Amino acid sequence: MPLGGCSPFVLDGLQQKESGGAKMRVLGIDPGLRNMGWGVIEVSGSRLRHVANGVCTSLGADLPLRLLSLHTQLTEVLQTYAPDAAAVEQTFVNRDGAGTLKLGQARGIAVLVPAQAGLTVGEYAPNAVKKAIVGVGHADKGQIAHMVRLHLPGVELAGPDAADALAIAICHAHHLQSAGHLQAALLKAGA
Repeated sequence: MPLGGCSPFVLDGLQQKESGGAKMRVLGIDPGLRNMGWGVIEVSGSRLRHVANGVCTSLGADLPLRLLSLHTQLTEVLQTYAPDAAAVEQTFVNRDGAGTLKLGQARGIAVLVPAQAGLTVGEYAPNAVKKAIVGVGHADKGQIAHMVRLHLPGVELAGPDAADALAIAICHAHHLQSAGHLQAALLKAGA
């Protein structure tokens, strides 16, 4: 399996580039200890294009080896697709304290790898991602996958974790676009 155990689904070849305009690649990461979803989109103005998505599956008998395998696989994703920005879903605390702690450690890997590559990492609450993609903060995974397919026509999803990661990337792209419009308006008002 390419990418050190990560299962990638690539719609467009890396060499296919649209002509003209500034482009930015955004990596979304859905942290998980067993399965860490990832998705890369390309943003050009208001246009979004799917680049790749997949799932990093942890390997190893104990927690340190599983975390190391996630780190290795996610590092390879960054080296392969060279994103310009990254975003990670925030974790929420549930009744299972030990499970939440382990998920937090996997999330640490999801934040660390892009930071090691020199990227600023956006962080979004699950409800904020759902609201940005579906329009409501309590959407289920099926609704998220459906809306990701609408945003990225023709995309083949590697699974629910990859769909969530693409949703995080789309949410971050919208956030970056909004921030850019605000900055441009402020510069124009000051001129």
